[in-house]
Amino acid sequence: MADTITDPTGAATATSNAVQLSGVTKRFGDVVAVDDLDLSITDGEFFSLLGPSGCGKTTTLRMIAGLELPTQGSVKIHGEEMGLRPPNKRPVNTVFQSYALFPHMDVRANVGFGLEMRKVDKAERDEQIAWAIDLVEMGGMGHRKPGQLSGGQQQRVALARALVNRPEVLLLDEPLGALDLKLRQQMQTELKNLQREVGITFVYVTHDQEEAVTMSDRIGVMHEGRLLQVDTPEAIYERPTTRFVADFIGRTNFLEATVAGRDEVVLANGDRLRLSSDHADGTAVAVTVRPERLTVHGRGQAPDDQHRIDGVLESAVYLGNAIIYTISIDWMRLEVRCPATLAGHRRSAGDDVTVSFEPEHASVVVG
Repeated sequence: MADTITDPTGAATATSNAVQLSGVTKRFGDVVAVDDLDLSITDGEFFSLLGPSGCGKTTTLRMIAGLELPTQGSVKIHGEEMGLRPPNKRPVNTVFQSYALFPHMDVRANVGFGLEMRKVDKAERDEQIAWAIDLVEMGGMGHRKPGQLSGGQQQRVALARALVNRPEVLLLDEPLGALDLKLRQQMQTELKNLQREVGITFVYVTHDQEEAVTMSDRIGVMHEGRLLQVDTPEAIYERPTTRFVADFIGRTNFLEATVAGRDEVVLANGDRLRLSSDHADGTAVAVTVRPERLTVHGRGQAPDDQHRIDGVLESAVYLGNAIIYTISIDWMRLEVRCPATLAGHRRSAGDDVTVSFEPEHASVVVG
């Protein structure tokens, strides 16, 4: 099955879908874990399913893997219906958070286990094992047992074991969750570089927003079994479509408002703001603005071409590379994140200030 995209020259080109989910629902008794999900993942893409625990992202991954069967709907891999096909007959491999390495086998034996089960010729098996071990930068450790490896090294072995089988799609279920923060951040970069090198479609499940934004070509945000928004990390951060997405991806401010025509909203304090919306007149919405998109000025000193709100500075928290200001206005508080500049430019609690932002950096959301 193919979609049409436009390349930088404006010409139309075809790109295949590695994974296609159509109307997929999964029920466990009376509980709907995944609700009527439609999703297309492009061949060679690093795609992340992001959401809180219990949102249905792991269940979705397991249905692609064949570890769970949909209650209804279709799962296709490269256009081929998976139906009742068992996991070992699907062109996928899965990497789990637990690594699931065999403790009595060394690295080489763990990596080559799948090849041995498929009765691949020993010479070819040895060549593929060496390729996979080198790929994850574990050369020279082939004779070590899992108990002799760090958490990060064990994760590399799990990746090598999955990649050595050359799957069409690699499924990763929170694979970095057991690592400490510093190692997890290092592995994020390595994992993305690895995906680019091998060119395999990665479908990655995580509840960590930073992981998803750092590594993904596109992100699908899930909540309560439903897919709320699918887009690039930048678009989801800068132009969220629902209040949940805006709040889940980083910190933000919500200005309660009402739609007043297709291109205008009225804020709770009566100010009018030029913002496009597809919602009907009178619909209660919120305008979301990220803290770093707000600027603090002396009272009345904001540029005329920006939207301005007067308030009083309640607190200033110094973070080294930034200062977080809390601004009290008549009807709410705003959080502003500013670069840490010279001390003379900083403001103090009790200062009368004006907060401003450019309308193009705001989005109208519902929910």
